[in-house]
Amino acid sequence: MELKIGDTATRTKTITHEDVVMFAQATGDMNPVHLDDDYAATTRFGRRIAHGMLTGSILSAILGNDLPGPGTIYLGQDFKFKAPVYVGDTVTATVEVVKYREDKRIATFRTNCTNQEGALVLEGEAVVLVP
Repeated sequence: MELKIGDTATRTKTITHEDVVMFAQATGDMNPVHLDDDYAATTRFGRRIAHGMLTGSILSAILGNDLPGPGTIYLGQDFKFKAPVYVGDTVTATVEVVKYREDKRIATFRTNCTNQEGALVLEGEAVVLVP
């Protein structure tokens, strides 16, 4: 597959209670803002939020499976978390090729996630080694 500037791919996922619990178990991030309804109710969010990195991992799924696809290796990723993702939110993640250095097979992607209302919840940039 040859990448071109402007190539895009998206994935959409509804974040479930089970996703949050499994992500917490896999990473060891047991912050009660993600897992405890009573605790989360006392925070600025008013209810439980998903781990930011859980949201970001949807982008990783695109890069590793769709564009560029299997064999892709992350070289770097930056995230800016713009708004909370709540349990039950539907997140659409989008990657777009913004730079491609064919001689080194290094691609730079704009990476964004929006919720079901179209609000930007995460923005960033990924740099990957293209297979």
